[in-house]
Amino acid sequence: MFNTIFPKIHKEGYKFLAISILATFIILFFSKFLGSLFILITIWVYYFFRDPERYSINNDSYLVSPADGLITDISEKSGPEELRLENTSFTRVSVFMNVFNCHVNRIPSSGKVEEIYYKPGKFLNASLDKASEENERNYFKIKLSNGEDIIIVQIAGLIARRIVCEVEQGQELKQGDRIGMIRFGSRVDIYFKNKKILAQLGQNVVAGESLLASD
Repeated sequence: MFNTIFPKIHKEGYKFLAISILATFIILFFSKFLGSLFILITIWVYYFFRDPERYSINNDSYLVSPADGLITDISEKSGPEELRLENTSFTRVSVFMNVFNCHVNRIPSSGKVEEIYYKPGKFLNASLDKASEENERNYFKIKLSNGEDIIIVQIAGLIARRIVCEVEQGQELKQGDRIGMIRFGSRVDIYFKNKKILAQLGQNVVAGESLLASD
């Protein structure tokens, strides 16, 4: 119960939380009303950077969601040209994270990180389809245990200003392991082939736990 109410936070959140707490104490000295607003902001900062434990199905016949949030798109798309996959057709599932979602991202299935590619860009609303082509983003090409490839793309949002990558090329990961986070509103796309879709458009999903697709 304690961990549910007071979850641990991601290391990226420490400095933001410290700044928010300090600002709250200073402002409270001058105005109780504004100070009360900053208390609420501090609570929001704490929960934005929460990093709870998640429990995956531990079955690589399934892909679990790479992010908390709302599924805003399920469609057939060409692969990212940044990874030289523009001539390959994939199923793409997009998960939009609002500012109240947990922003820690996770790997959908066990595999090896074959390639990581970061591309600077704009900060359009992450729910827009063109955000996948114009916004700041980070690509992961993952070789699954069955030999297939999946692509995960972290896409910065309207007020996001930093994509955090926590894994390295060549690293072996287990289903549900953390791969990074995006600060303050964003989106994660996953590209895959040869799988049956289990999730639905408009569904709220949980990173590392909700099932997106199966063999």
